[in-house]
Amino acid sequence: MTIHWYPGHIAKAERKLQEQINLTDVVLEVLDARIPISSRYENLGKFTGEKPRLLILNKADVADPAKNSAWKTYLEQTTGQKVVLTSASSAKDISSIVKIAVELGKPAIDRIVKKGRLPRPVRVIVVGMPNVGKSSIINKLIKTSKVKTGAKAGVTRATQWVRVHPKLELMDSPGIIPARLEDQTMAAKLAMVNSIGEAAYDRMEVSKSLIELLFQKYKDSFCKYYKLEPADEPPCLEDIAQSRKLLLSGGKPDTDRAATLVLSDFRQGKIGRTTLEDIEQITD
Repeated sequence: MTIHWYPGHIAKAERKLQEQINLTDVVLEVLDARIPISSRYENLGKFTGEKPRLLILNKADVADPAKNSAWKTYLEQTTGQKVVLTSASSAKDISSIVKIAVELGKPAIDRIVKKGRLPRPVRVIVVGMPNVGKSSIINKLIKTSKVKTGAKAGVTRATQWVRVHPKLELMDSPGIIPARLEDQTMAAKLAMVNSIGEAAYDRMEVSKSLIELLFQKYKDSFCKYYKLEPADEPPCLEDIAQSRKLLLSGGKPDTDRAATLVLSDFRQGKIGRTTLEDIEQITD
């Protein structure tokens, strides 16, 4: 399985990102809690420089609760940055984001005042891979839906400033596209969570890889959800098609519909709260 991307789009996105970061005081880096390794942008540091960062583990409501806590602790200890868990189903985390962002931006405002200028709100930018939930977080911050959101990767189009607090202004950022997808295992995980456009990958192959991962990490809940007998080997798409009665004429399993179903079920958290990456992958 090979996932492709387009260098020209990447270079344009990076130039735009650099321009935006230059205008801000604090960076909110949004990760997908189900794939904290693969959804991190390894080159972000070269754009942010010394600007403070707040890590947001988003979609925590569909990720494994125990692993959420472990990843939060690990990232705080290894990066020195604060980490906030957020979810699409709740807004209770927003006050923490605002409070921490204002605190992180205070040194920048103090420097402005020291130069004899009037204080202004802290300026914050939201960055992250496509479809990790950047616009959804902004919508919750401003308690409305002025920022367009959608299910397809890369739906955010334009930059806009939003006053979300008397001391905080928020600028939305187009999703960051990784400069290279040389690690195809990481690329496949980005496809699984819908952070890569469908045209860039083979849905059947990605769904097969997802089945193997879920079977390895959450065998019991996976088999129970699809009403399959537990076995030593992962089920195939034919098994799932048969279980869900996704059949073509003549009773042949519809593996294409089964592949679409598995990806959709996972993305919506129907199979259960699952995380595809473990801290041991880094520490081993």
